[in-house]
Amino acid sequence: MQPEHHTTATETTTSAQLHPHWQGDDHLINLLAGNARDYPEQVAMRERDKGIWQEYSWADYLAQVLAFAAGLETYGIAPEENILVIGDNRPALYFGMLGVVTLRAVPSPAYPDTTPGEVADQLRREEIRFALAEDQEQVDKLLHIREDYPELQWIIYDDPRGLAGKEPHGVVAFRDIAEQGRERLEREPGLQDELLARASVHDIAVLLHSSGTTGSPKGIPLKHGHILAGVRNAAAAGYFEQGETHMAYLPLAWVGDFIFSVGAAITLKFSVNIPERQETALHDLREIAPTLYFSSPRAWSNMLTRIQVGIDEAPGFKRWLYNRFMPFAVELERRRLNGHRPSALERCWRGLGAILVYGPIKDQLGLGRVERPYTAGEAIGEEVFLYFRALGLNLRQFYGQTENCALCAAQDPDTLKLHTVGKPFPGVEVRISDSGEILMRGDNIFDGYYKKPDATAETLQNGWLHTGDAGYLEEDGQIVVLGRVSEVIYTAAGERFIPTYVENHIKFSQYIKDVCVIGEKRDYLTAIVCIDLDAVGHWAEERGVAYTSFADLSQKTEVYDLIQRVIRDVNTKLPEGIRIRRFVNLHKEFDPDDGEVTRTRKLRRNVIDKHYAPIIEALYDGRSGVEYEAQITYETGESGVLKRHLDIRAVSAAGNN
Repeated sequence: MQPEHHTTATETTTSAQLHPHWQGDDHLINLLAGNARDYPEQVAMRERDKGIWQEYSWADYLAQVLAFAAGLETYGIAPEENILVIGDNRPALYFGMLGVVTLRAVPSPAYPDTTPGEVADQLRREEIRFALAEDQEQVDKLLHIREDYPELQWIIYDDPRGLAGKEPHGVVAFRDIAEQGRERLEREPGLQDELLARASVHDIAVLLHSSGTTGSPKGIPLKHGHILAGVRNAAAAGYFEQGETHMAYLPLAWVGDFIFSVGAAITLKFSVNIPERQETALHDLREIAPTLYFSSPRAWSNMLTRIQVGIDEAPGFKRWLYNRFMPFAVELERRRLNGHRPSALERCWRGLGAILVYGPIKDQLGLGRVERPYTAGEAIGEEVFLYFRALGLNLRQFYGQTENCALCAAQDPDTLKLHTVGKPFPGVEVRISDSGEILMRGDNIFDGYYKKPDATAETLQNGWLHTGDAGYLEEDGQIVVLGRVSEVIYTAAGERFIPTYVENHIKFSQYIKDVCVIGEKRDYLTAIVCIDLDAVGHWAEERGVAYTSFADLSQKTEVYDLIQRVIRDVNTKLPEGIRIRRFVNLHKEFDPDDGEVTRTRKLRRNVIDKHYAPIIEALYDGRSGVEYEAQITYETGESGVLKRHLDIRAVSAAGNN
């Protein structure tokens, strides 16, 4: 029995009415076919497999997509049917998603570390019968789910290890389906042209999902027209160029990967390079040498930590050079962004530093050819941002959400300001509502949530997307984002604040991975801090502070002193009424498996309030510590209890003890 379709003829007509200027044949499959026709030998994708780079031309790309589509259709897939895609970045998963789209069905990616319960919820919500999985680990997860969800009829896998020749019922290899499709294409001469003619600009190209910070994730359907509008808007503003070299390592389920690795790659003929494993991504980056590099603020911060660790372990002369040139470059970049024009002497010194220090560091990282480095997803720390710009990377921030294809605004190199996210792209209108919410309108804005008309009506009003972000526009049109509108809260004294605004300032420190600020209807603000194990661990080793585990390190007096200094500094930048008065270092990271953060590491505050209620109580009753029993969930799904004594520190309003 096939599931009920989630799109009707009426809804398709509505899409045409919403976007009357969209051309029906302007879609990803047609663009892919054009690339295969006009640039058949040009490399479209590379994958590092067992240390050797395997290449796929545009002709190979299209052949793989059509073979999979032709084969999959024989298994009874229906137009507009949702297909689960789960695993790390692999060519077969990209080919499979485009093959699904060719049949006018809809790929619905999930994060590879999504728990079985969360995957099962997605399967049920979206009435999924087919799944495309990377390897045995994901297949085993799906087989376990299928015991209670028999509607999952077919599980298609890519990596044959542990599966080939031993497939359970309903499990089939991607290569076998593609081979069946190739045979079908040979038997039916007109099938290829017929497959290429099916898709429409109004079809859904991917079903992505909200982070689910306040409940179940919402499905976010993005149509071909939305994706192409977003990519072309960004290209028109100079943020993408034709023929970029790009590394695909971000999760398939995150909007950034689909937009960069599929949408922009096909539209602008990128060469997409896939690392061998997530663990080898930074090593493989050196061999790829991309021209375009997109990463989260957390990843940029981790990269900075790696650099600092390497410098500390370098010979004395190299450390001397680094310490002589790097602080100068950072300070020069800070002053330059504030309007300073470097003198001739500063330019000469900067040029010498590029030869001796900055260039070699970029080459070592694999960023020597990067012309367009970007970051997005959350605010990036000022010191991290300035550091990479000081290296000579033109690092800039994007601003967007899944609902607008992540492509709405970005910082301009000529008018860059640290506190803004830049100006809207051509084709994107932005205004601020009376309540201070950022609103957007354009062809890159989605048409509504999957089967959630009430949420759609709340988010899309009179053609404007209500982003949920509070902010304002500066006189030159640059956007300043303050935080989520829903998170605007008040202290007991009536002080208005947005926790994420304060949290982002604290997370600018490389030593802090996560932080949750508390203070609604309280006399003052407090913070639960999760240290960054790599950064703090290296800091501790350099100072001879011995530790045995994350929990042990987090409670060291020296580490409390370190975090206290960070919070003191942040307090000096905050109004008196919203300064942090007390904090605790948590003995563990916030964990998505415990429901405390989403897979994109956004805080689920209601869960944190519940899990850490005894700690929060201690933060406000004057105690200097608390005995805490933590319920933890292991990767196997089993749970346990971790008991710890946690210290609590006070920080005065003036930022001193």
